[in-house]
Amino acid sequence: MNVYRTRAGLRHQFRDILQFYYPVMIDTKIGGYAAQVDERDGYVYDARTRHLVATARGVHNFSLGVLEDGPDWCRYAAEHGLRFLSTVHWDDERQGYDWVLDGRELTDRTRYCYGHAFVLLAGARAHQAGIAGGRAELERAFDVLEERFYEPEHGLYTDRATPDWDSLSPYRGQNANMHACEALLAAYEATDEERFLERAYTVADRFIREVTSSTDGLLWEHYTEEWKPDLAYNEDQPTHQFRPPGYQPGHHAEWAKLLALLAEHRSEGWLLERARDCFDAAVDLGWDDEHGGLYYTVQDDGEPIVADKYGWVHTEAIGASALLSRFDAEYAEWYDRLWTYSREHLINPKYGNWYGRLTRVHERDDSDRGPAVEPGYHPLTNCWLAMRALEAESPS
Repeated sequence: MNVYRTRAGLRHQFRDILQFYYPVMIDTKIGGYAAQVDERDGYVYDARTRHLVATARGVHNFSLGVLEDGPDWCRYAAEHGLRFLSTVHWDDERQGYDWVLDGRELTDRTRYCYGHAFVLLAGARAHQAGIAGGRAELERAFDVLEERFYEPEHGLYTDRATPDWDSLSPYRGQNANMHACEALLAAYEATDEERFLERAYTVADRFIREVTSSTDGLLWEHYTEEWKPDLAYNEDQPTHQFRPPGYQPGHHAEWAKLLALLAEHRSEGWLLERARDCFDAAVDLGWDDEHGGLYYTVQDDGEPIVADKYGWVHTEAIGASALLSRFDAEYAEWYDRLWTYSREHLINPKYGNWYGRLTRVHERDDSDRGPAVEPGYHPLTNCWLAMRALEAESPS
């Protein structure tokens, strides 16, 4: 039996991830989190960089630890990160969150929707965990998203702005909207306020049903100001770290997860239908039949562009398959298959954390990912969702 079909097995993995990042991430001199932790040996390879997304994800992770009755230090760790997020990352003069700092010195003030979405997620989970200041951060991040990034005519969010908010980039992206949807769902769960659910639903509806109609339902990543697919975007940079060309199986799985979560709150039949479509596309296009695992990026016929195997891709597919398995046993088979692959290749056998990236044939490269890291956010989130799925009664 797959141990990760039991709450005990999932909880063990959940705690392993938390314990890998605590206390090594906690910085009491500069403040906030030293989140750049070597995934093989657990040492900090960059003690000074403070990246907005890494800070927000850390607050989110430790807040989940509080929600899941984790170690007592989870509350302290979440409070520690939230304090830095709400003061040092926040630019009170310009009313936005700063992107990157060297210690407490600003190095990049670009306003990214993606980063503000993660602050909303952090505030939501902190509030849900009963951490003081979480609700205030939730509201502040939501206000910035609404006032600066949301475009009512499209029902979607823009991507980024200059530090003074005087101009917006013409680029529009799938990824920022996906994570905005995730954060809005978390805000709804934390507050039970319909405005957050309505906005999450609008984003999902506009992107998944309308925007993707021009790519036969597949999820392209890059768009023009009018939300037309920019199929040539970065085509000369197939290994671009954050905005590669092609279709991403991991994002198809991630949207499948979000649509399944939305379906818990809204009864529209299209949500589960498209959740299944997205997951099926992820594995049909992305699964490597020769070596196992899901490719990072592919063409629309499944031909790999970047055949590397990323940890986050597999954790998102695990979360999606856990939620969908409540409706169809086929997804439970994928859940088991994904865990088997991940245990063999992606989970550090010494500490229980996840490796960020492997080659197609499962070789590890340098684990220094630079400043933009995800300190356990993907595996922790999806372990938590899998526990929720196990506890939920199957629908009649």
